Amino acid sequence: MISWNGVFPAVTTKMTEDGCIDVEATQASVDRLIRNGVSGVIMLPMLGENASLALAERETVIRAGVEVADGRVPVLSGLAETNLSAAKASAKAYQGFGAQGLMVFPSLGYKTDARETAAWYRGIASASSLPIMIYNNPIAYGVDVTPSVLAELADVPEIACVKEETGDIRRITDMRIALGDRFHLFCGVDDLIVESVALGATGWVSGMTNAWPAECVELFGLCSAGEFEAARRLYHILTPAFHLDTHVKLVQYIKLAEHLVYGAPEWTRAPRLPLIGDERAMVTGTIEAAKTALAARLDRNVAA
Repeated sequence: MISWNGVFPAVTTKMTEDGCIDVEATQASVDRLIRNGVSGVIMLPMLGENASLALAERETVIRAGVEVADGRVPVLSGLAETNLSAAKASAKAYQGFGAQGLMVFPSLGYKTDARETAAWYRGIASASSLPIMIYNNPIAYGVDVTPSVLAELADVPEIACVKEETGDIRRITDMRIALGDRFHLFCGVDDLIVESVALGATGWVSGMTNAWPAECVELFGLCSAGEFEAARRLYHILTPAFHLDTHVKLVQYIKLAEHLVYGAPEWTRAPRLPLIGDERAMVTGTIEAAKTALAARLDRNVAA
C-alpha cells in the first residue's frame, strides 16, 4: 500500500560515458535519497530517460531500485508507451519486476482527445493491480487530463493520484472543487511546490531532489506544517535551481547538478549530449550559487 504523501523524487538513470546503464551509481543515488528522508522513489520517469531504454534495460532499472529500496519506501515506475497494447503489457511486466505503482504518461505516439485520454488510462488500469499516478504534463506531451477527464475516471479504483504539471497553479484548486479528495494531488514541477502545498497538494514528484534530498524533504515538511515563512526562505535559495526542472534539457541539467553536488555521473544517452559552453556555465553557476547559499544557511543554523 502506497501512502500518497511526501517527496517522491523522479530518479535519474545513471549512465556510463558510452551510454550504458550504471547500475551501481543508480542504486547509490536511490539509497542516498532514501537515507535523506524521501517517501518514495519513481524509477524510469522522463528524467530517467525512459523512452530511450529497451525493455530489458527498464527491467534492470526497476529491479535495481526495488533491490536497494529493500522495502524502506515504495518504488514506482514510469510507464511511457505509444499504444495501448504495449502499455498494458508493460504494466503487467513492471509489476512482475517488483514495481509497487505506476506513473503513467499519456500516449507518446498520438495526442489523444478527452474521450481517448480517459480510455487510455482506463485500459492501462485494467492490465494490473498496481495503483496509478497519472502524469499530466500537457506542456511536454500535448495532452491535458482535465478535471472533467478525471471525473470520467473516478470509478477506476486503481487510479489513485495525479502528478499535476500544467504550470497553472489554479488547477490544484479546480481539481479539489470538482473532485474533492477522490484523487491525491502531487506537485509535478519544482518551482511551484510551496504554492501547490498551500493549495492542497499532498506530495511532490521532484527533479532537483536528486541533488538536494535533505533540503527538499525539509522544504516539503515546512510547507506541510504551515511554516511558510521558513519555507519561503529556503525556497528563495533553491528556486533558481528549481527553474532548471522546467527546461527541455532538464535531464542534462539535473544530472549535472547531481554531479556538482555529490559527484554522480552526468552522462546521458544520445541524442542527449553533455552540456558545453555558455549553457554549461549557466547551469554550473546556478548550482554553485545554491550550494554556497545552502552552506551559509547551515552555518547560521549551527551558530544559532
